[in-house]
Amino acid sequence: MTTSGSDGEDVLLEVEGLTVTASKPDRTLVRDVGLRIGPGRTLGVVGESGSGKSLTARSLVGLLPAGLHAIGSASFQGISLLNAPERTLRRLRGDRISLLLQDPFTMLNPSQTIGAHIGESLPRDVRHDRQRRSREIERRLLEVGLSSEVAQRFPFQLSGGMCQRVALAAALASDPDLLIADEPTTALDVTTQNDILRLLKGLQEQRGMALILITHDLQVAFSVCDRVQVMYAGSVVEQAPAAELMTEPLHPYSLGLLRSEPPVDHYVGQLNSIPGNVPSPDSVRHVCAFAARCDWAADRCRSARPGLQTVRAGRTSACARVESIAEELRAAVAEIEHERSATPAPPAGPPILTLSEVRKSFQSTGLLRSSTRTVALNGVSFTITAGESLGLVGETGSGKTTIARSILGLTTVDSGTIEAGGLDVTSYRRLKSAERKRARRFVQVVFQDPYASLNPSLTVGSTLREVLALRSSSAADDEVAELLRQVGLPGSYAVRRPAALSGGERQRVAIARAVAMRPELLICDEPVAALDVSAQAQVLELLREIRRRHGMAMLFITHDLSVVRQMADRVVVLYRGEVVESGDTGQVLDRPAHVYTRKLILAVPGRGRRPSLPAIEPG
Repeated sequence: MTTSGSDGEDVLLEVEGLTVTASKPDRTLVRDVGLRIGPGRTLGVVGESGSGKSLTARSLVGLLPAGLHAIGSASFQGISLLNAPERTLRRLRGDRISLLLQDPFTMLNPSQTIGAHIGESLPRDVRHDRQRRSREIERRLLEVGLSSEVAQRFPFQLSGGMCQRVALAAALASDPDLLIADEPTTALDVTTQNDILRLLKGLQEQRGMALILITHDLQVAFSVCDRVQVMYAGSVVEQAPAAELMTEPLHPYSLGLLRSEPPVDHYVGQLNSIPGNVPSPDSVRHVCAFAARCDWAADRCRSARPGLQTVRAGRTSACARVESIAEELRAAVAEIEHERSATPAPPAGPPILTLSEVRKSFQSTGLLRSSTRTVALNGVSFTITAGESLGLVGETGSGKTTIARSILGLTTVDSGTIEAGGLDVTSYRRLKSAERKRARRFVQVVFQDPYASLNPSLTVGSTLREVLALRSSSAADDEVAELLRQVGLPGSYAVRRPAALSGGERQRVAIARAVAMRPELLICDEPVAALDVSAQAQVLELLREIRRRHGMAMLFITHDLSVVRQMADRVVVLYRGEVVESGDTGQVLDRPAHVYTRKLILAVPGRGRRPSLPAIEPG
């Protein structure tokens, strides 16, 4: 059953005045949110971490964490969601409203087969009929592009992309009317992300299902959604058709998100970002939440909280000055394509890292003690010169991280040689103590996950002093303060623990820890993959500045070609453990010679910002 809105359109889900509060301590996390979606429609909910996107979604299906409470109005097919008893919500969840989460590995039980996961989500009458259940499991797997044999496997035997397909199959097994997908592609490489988004959109259209897609990436929302709703500091600041928001944002925050995305088709000398962090909703309840970060803020923005107002048909904005700055916002979008800079000339120094014909295989034992050999690296060779930044790109499983671990001595290769700073580091176990210490100082690393890379029990100052003590006998507080200053953080952060920092701030601390050793080579292994677009731009610009200041070389590992364009002088493209293409970054991205490189480029969200690819000559 659907209801009709004031505009005559069918409404499947309608939310008004949704507010989420916490009792200990007493605070508001989401304030006065409204949304509406009809059958067969798609809505994107976009914003940085802390904007309230996921809490909004979870409140609609009764899955808020303990201690949080939702008030307001939320009606699904005439059923009130916010005050519904748990048994009513339990019937709705999975059957009529389904939730697809970001990390497929946390959604799937490692002790259950894939068939069991999908089977328990099927309608009751199918679930209890063995033959129908088996046929339906096979059909559901085929629907998401997986073979029937996958039903007998366990989650740990599948790649991240395959697990996300399984999670999608399970979410759709009961044929829900509404699917809420919360960051379903954030943890995936670009080609797998593209595959999942196309699959998600195709299934949504085929089934006539409503879809709410939660993401921090506007380009992802544009590629899937009819309408987009932008959230900031727990509130909605703009609603618009996706095609219109792409070219004409009517709120400065929406513009900031658009400008923060690094382009894949050209180099820019200064990466744009939104200064500062998302404030808590309570701290901005009486003012414009974005005023402190806005270039157009005026006194009226700091003296009263603007409400969400209709600017024109289908467009709403919570900017008090939208009428007077709309033309400037439109002009700023047009300028994005013109922010082009000449690509810096790569340094011409001697090689400081050389990989020659490196090979590595891994042996794994299955449940029935059957042994499987996986080739991770198959004759990989490349060099990095002093001061150079080399991009290493490829899908998950291409061998990127195995290369990093081999250089760092965390994995020993089967054959080939690795020379770093004049040392043969092919096997760290063969190095003398002094040589091993020299190798550790020569190369440092920044990992992908800023949440897992820092010890939560240590303050920022203690973390940095630990590293400084390895370089000199005494680590003074002024050295810690200087390190923090170099990564754009105040010295007062030395007394904070990681839990008190945002994701971008944590990654800055991780960079400071790596730079403290003054390495000649810094390995960056997907350092911005877990960050919002604005924090990503800040961290990338910081890494550029550190490279300029210290003259260090970088091995920049990523699956994101937009990031490679901005960060690497040269690029090496890996596919299934082999180098399939390499060369100057601009040449490889603008005139790719290998079909796999073309596939990576075409998978980048945002068709308008891709290079125009020439045809590949036959043969």
